[in-house]
Amino acid sequence: MKMTLICCLGLLTLPIAAHAIDAGPASPQQQETEGWLQLQSRNKAASTKQQTSTATERELSMQRWLKSYEHEIPQFFDQDEGGKVDSGSGG
Repeated sequence: MKMTLICCLGLLTLPIAAHAIDAGPASPQQQETEGWLQLQSRNKAASTKQQTSTATERELSMQRWLKSYEHEIPQFFDQDEGGKVDSGSGG
């Protein structure tokens, strides 16, 4: 009985915890990002110019997309398979 009561009280506090997490951006950078995301999702900053692509651009885009399927996705990533990182002085 006690365990059921504790579980029910815990479930009742979940919305409060979720609200606390979504209280708002913590830093100015996060506020700026949130502002841009809201503009985008609300369609407030859409361009007035119609964005179009030519038939050639669409064809090249489709070819590039189809070509991406030519490479097999490996079962796992082996860190030793990749190249070496040059930690030299650069240039």
